[in-house]
Amino acid sequence: MALPDFLLVGAPKAGTTALHVALARHPQLHLSSVKEPKFFLTDGGPPRGPGGPGDAQTFRDYVWRREDYEALFDARPPGTLAGESTTLYLRDPAAHERIAATLPAARLVAVIRDPVDRAHSNWTHLRSSGLEPEADFLRACELEESRIARGWGPFWRYVDLGRYGAQLAHLFSVFAAEQVLVVLYRDLRRDPLATLDRICAFLGVATGLVRAVPVENVTAAAAGSRTDRLLGRVSPLLDRLPGRTGDRAVPAVRRRLQREQRQRAPLTPAERAALLPSFLADIALLESVTGLHLDHWRALDTHERPPLDIRGNIGTAHTDIDRPL
Repeated sequence: MALPDFLLVGAPKAGTTALHVALARHPQLHLSSVKEPKFFLTDGGPPRGPGGPGDAQTFRDYVWRREDYEALFDARPPGTLAGESTTLYLRDPAAHERIAATLPAARLVAVIRDPVDRAHSNWTHLRSSGLEPEADFLRACELEESRIARGWGPFWRYVDLGRYGAQLAHLFSVFAAEQVLVVLYRDLRRDPLATLDRICAFLGVATGLVRAVPVENVTAAAAGSRTDRLLGRVSPLLDRLPGRTGDRAVPAVRRRLQREQRQRAPLTPAERAALLPSFLADIALLESVTGLHLDHWRALDTHERPPLDIRGNIGTAHTDIDRPL
């Protein structure tokens, strides 16, 4: 059977795409050409229903048939370890159970980012893609529960996706601690070579062979121009076109939106102060289950925002773009 030996399980907007690209350059590793296959998010078919803006296309992109999933690893060279990256595995307890049942010996890598910064990057990403209708970050977070109730996909869960303590507590109940490596996004940014070596050693391959972590798809901010506003209104409608028509139209619109973008506005101290209390209990839980010390996550400065190099690609399916360093 052609199945992966390891998974990069998340979190979204915490550098998993850059890590995927970096590890794919290692001669002893084979990363699936399809990032975010989402196979373990389902049990017998992709999600149904339109969901939120952009969700219909994302749902169509799920690799949910076993034979299609195995085909992603058919090209692995002999003697290499195979892996894939799906950032939403971390937040899904049912996915943990499916992974354990299918890949009981798998090694899992979870990259986690300051949850407030992660939420802001997630919101900025969807705004710049023309999908997020709410221009106020904190208001968008307040809408989370109502959106969940209406069936919007998990990438819209700005707050829930950053509750890593609960997520990892469940993951550790399914997998032995030595099978899971928790990596801080800050370490991947500040000391990428040492962090890559740590990940390679965990996977059981040679260290020192991957010498760079690329900047992948850094999210810009919505420009606010007339064209930007028009395309932002059109983009969610295209996603609901029948058949594959929207699959052809959406990338063109997103590319045009990207040309409209400007440098992203940073998270403000006021926004951070307002949202941080939502995560404090979970940060304490995370420290308890991992042994990490995360006092810097309790600070009110915006210390982990990504660089303001915005010449990345928006892409086509929003849950595939957890980006960037």
